[in-house]
Amino acid sequence: MFEKVNGKVVKVDVGQAGGVVARTGAMLFYTGQVAFAPHQIPGAGSGGGGLMRMAGAMMAGEHERTMLARGNGVVHYGFAGLEVHVVHMQQGAVLRAEASRLLANTAGLQASVVSVASSGGGGGGGGGLMGALRGAAAGVATGQGMFTTQLSGHGAAVLLAHGGFLELQVGGPNPVVVDPQAFVAAYGNVQTELKAAMSWRDAVGRGAGEAMQLHCHGQGVVYVQASEEKL
Repeated sequence: MFEKVNGKVVKVDVGQAGGVVARTGAMLFYTGQVAFAPHQIPGAGSGGGGLMRMAGAMMAGEHERTMLARGNGVVHYGFAGLEVHVVHMQQGAVLRAEASRLLANTAGLQASVVSVASSGGGGGGGGGLMGALRGAAAGVATGQGMFTTQLSGHGAAVLLAHGGFLELQVGGPNPVVVDPQAFVAAYGNVQTELKAAMSWRDAVGRGAGEAMQLHCHGQGVVYVQASEEKL
């Protein structure tokens, strides 16, 4: 699987990993026989008519372009000098990360694109099309992405962050409340809900974390970056 070379670079044996999906431009160098091909997460280019096309277009806009690496060799990945963190995923757990904060993942993981506004540990985007549209409005309000990438299965993924990572345990009687712009990912059986912290009139001129907050509850881990800077 992925191995950290330092705080900003990971390496992976592509053959042993069964293929690697990474954001375009993240490959630094490789040794061996490795081939790269364009890749798309299911749901990032939804078809249909009317509002479904609009929601699909928004999903596609939030989804980072990715490349699939296959073959026999070792590839080194990094992006923009950002900090990296490896998440080793167990069967039954779910990882949800904003697309801009996902560097790479093993190709065997099941991937989809869901609304960020309200999502459950094993569920989808909180209400189909209307959930997607609510997520769009929430994303505009907070500066966070409208949609998030959801990964499940057995494998590993690499996250990106400004200024390092904080791992917050979720599972107590009270939710963990996070500034949406500092949120990186949630892992485990964690439900997230975006809530207004004040009226829209009072929120004018305030930071995203003061106006809107992401409430996380359930069982698992929430990853937060030590910065509100959007990737």
